[in-house]
Amino acid sequence: MKTQKPQILQILYEQDFYAWVEQTTEILKSRKWEILDLENLIEEVVDLGKSQQRALQSALRLILSHLLKWKYQPEKRSNSWRITITRERLNLDELFTESPSLRRFLNDAEWINTTYQRARKEAMVETGLSADNFPIVCPFVADEILDLDFYPHSEE
Repeated sequence: MKTQKPQILQILYEQDFYAWVEQTTEILKSRKWEILDLENLIEEVVDLGKSQQRALQSALRLILSHLLKWKYQPEKRSNSWRITITRERLNLDELFTESPSLRRFLNDAEWINTTYQRARKEAMVETGLSADNFPIVCPFVADEILDLDFYPHSEE
């Protein structure tokens, strides 16, 4: 029976994910390690980490695209942009409180650049401005991005 239980859990994983989670939780609580569906459990733990990183990247991209719009299209500034920037900064603060190790991505130039390029493209599409209007390299440092009171001045 020990070899069949993980097989049953694997089928459950494919057919009813939530039921698989409930079963796996009960197995973990009862410390019945030998009947765990380790393959899928490992996959889900890895996905949890990726999900956290995607949440960080999504919030950061939104902040950056709105800061770009704020700086390079000052005549269209709105309270809506300010609300989005503030909300996403607060989301990042919560994320860093829950997972402080995610802060290391803010020091990774390649990771920041990838996120910035996506935000830049998003800002170009939303504003109708060309790529020439936005810097190729992120004009904001991490402290500015996270600062609840920072809003860039427009280009003169």
